[in-house]
Amino acid sequence: MDLDAVRTFVTVAAEGQFQAAADELGITQQAASKRIGTLERELGVALFARSPRGVRLTVDGQAFLPRARDLLAAEERALDSVLPGRRALRVDVLNRRIAPGTLLRTYYQLHPEIDLDVVTLSDASAEAALAAVSDGTVDVTFRALRNKKRQLAGTSLRAERVISNRHQLLVGPRHPLAASRTVTISQLANQPIWMPGLPADTEQSAYYDDLADTFGLTIDVLGPNFGAEALLDEIAASTTRVTFIGENDRYVWPASHDLRRITVVDPTPVYPLSAVWREDNPHPALGPFLDYLREAHASQDHGAEWQPRWAE
Repeated sequence: MDLDAVRTFVTVAAEGQFQAAADELGITQQAASKRIGTLERELGVALFARSPRGVRLTVDGQAFLPRARDLLAAEERALDSVLPGRRALRVDVLNRRIAPGTLLRTYYQLHPEIDLDVVTLSDASAEAALAAVSDGTVDVTFRALRNKKRQLAGTSLRAERVISNRHQLLVGPRHPLAASRTVTISQLANQPIWMPGLPADTEQSAYYDDLADTFGLTIDVLGPNFGAEALLDEIAASTTRVTFIGENDRYVWPASHDLRRITVVDPTPVYPLSAVWREDNPHPALGPFLDYLREAHASQDHGAEWQPRWAE
């Protein structure tokens, strides 16, 4: 069904005259009359009764009018869902509990008028995320790009470092380090860091491989990944197991777990995340959001930090 014809029908019904409706729509009276005639033939009914004074709805026209308004409202909703400036700003945060998700939540608390759509892509790979930004599925993603020049070559994508998520050590209440406020990276040389199921050949595994090689750490990836809750349960009950957690990550666990976050120092490893967006994206909320990310990152103290060379 031609929605322009439906829109013309609703306007004629409101104005009571073809000429007035045509003026409202910015078309000629002849074009308005032609649209209504085509719609009436498609429906097989007369929608208006014509007279020298104007038009009035027939019984069929009265029955069709609320449905016609519904069609136009559905069109608006459909357009709002996809057109930049009319739809929400779509931001892929990888995981709603980690730094990008908590940063986006803080931004929304400061700007509740912004229409945001928080997304976690089903394919977590960097390649899939960059493709999603390129084709407009999402407006922004956050990634630790290992070879930014190569990964963005030939695209309209831009990337900028906006998150340096400092590492903390997460231990249970019976672990020997539980009472410590800080721990040096060298103290962890004999302490395996438990990260079961860490997928190989990903941006995360590349980061932890470099971290382990630089400081002589052991990243224990053995065992299946049963999810964050199972990992936290194991850490809480263990006297030997520890894991890394980002300073800005906000996982939830029972108070009875009494888990301890210990700051890692000398130096503090930081997980580097860049915001990635399409340079020609016209969404009006994108620019202010990127400005907020830049300002938040610039305000952070970046002294005595470690990051892999590819993140510099």
